[in-house]
Amino acid sequence: MEKLSAELERHFYDEHHSGEVTIDEIMTLAGERAFGFLFILLALPSALPVPAPFYATPFGILLFLLAAQLIGGATHPWIPRWFAKHSLKLSQIQSVLSMGLPWLRRVEVLTRPRLSVVCHSRLGRLMIGVAIALMAASMMIPIPLTNTLPAIGIFLIGFGLLDEDGVISLMGLLVCAMGAALTASILTLGYATVRGAVDLVKEAIF
Repeated sequence: MEKLSAELERHFYDEHHSGEVTIDEIMTLAGERAFGFLFILLALPSALPVPAPFYATPFGILLFLLAAQLIGGATHPWIPRWFAKHSLKLSQIQSVLSMGLPWLRRVEVLTRPRLSVVCHSRLGRLMIGVAIALMAASMMIPIPLTNTLPAIGIFLIGFGLLDEDGVISLMGLLVCAMGAALTASILTLGYATVRGAVDLVKEAIF
């Protein structure tokens, strides 16, 4: 099977001649590997060292919907028809891929079929779905540092599903746990800061 990096490079650089790419076209490209493929592609912009702006929230919403389907036991993702017709500029996709393809190739060197029960069993897919749903929710929070680590976790899990590599998926789950801890810490600190500021204002007024 052709490596994902080579397939993306061929499709979006060598073969694609239109100025826009529809979500439906991406689904067709994903084929039977749709869940893993989409998790990788949707998490990639936010997982990069310099995250692409404006992607985290809309892609986080879509990741959450896909994760909910995985939790429900779906074997192939469903996307609303109105969303499938939505288009992305080819230049934007190529910009993200230019930064992301080197990272894709690094991970591809490590992946191979192993511990596939993690990727195929009902319990394994349930755990993966819950983890991705939580990380997708974190990605939607408009606060710095709440999307990069969760996106990296989803990115790794997607690769595990794509290549039936349970070890990589478990690594992704570990990164998701770290992302959850970081997000919880940031939200707790933010709440404490706001609460402290409110108390100071009250004391100053009264």
